[in-house]
Amino acid sequence: MVRAAGQCLRERGYHATAFSDVLALSEAPRGSVYFHFPGGKAQLAVEAAELHVREQVAQIDRAAVAAGSPVELVHAYLGQARENLVAADYRQGCALAPLVIESAGGSDELDAMGGKAFSAMIESLTGHFAAFGIDEAAARRFAHTAVAGMEGALVTARALRSTEPFEAVSAVLESQAALLGQ
Repeated sequence: MVRAAGQCLRERGYHATAFSDVLALSEAPRGSVYFHFPGGKAQLAVEAAELHVREQVAQIDRAAVAAGSPVELVHAYLGQARENLVAADYRQGCALAPLVIESAGGSDELDAMGGKAFSAMIESLTGHFAAFGIDEAAARRFAHTAVAGMEGALVTARALRSTEPFEAVSAVLESQAALLGQ
């Protein structure tokens, strides 16, 4: 159900996702929803976001292990997001963005989740950029820029049904990574 909820959030957003959507996609019995998620939709969304961020950090970590430079890490990070969007036929965005945008003030747990999730991704990238020899403060600024660039490219590419935003953001970030990595 958590994975199905994440897919629904990525496709429809928080408000447009209903338990019935999650049940249909997961093929779980109706009675299991409130047994497993007594906190309701907010709890399910938080768990879906937690899963999403764990997967994102794991992708970043795998990309960093395979990368030989900050340029290669940026290329892999943005490339994976682009590939995921194309594979979903431009229907799936980020599971975190709807929680940040749509739930503001609706739930303390949901409000906190977005910050924690994006912080985890930024921390992972910061550590990897620093490991490539980029100064810690510059690595943190660049990690913020990479995450913001990826999120912006994701939204814009989805709206335009084109990978061009990813290619543009990637080119700029890769140029900056090359300068920082010297």
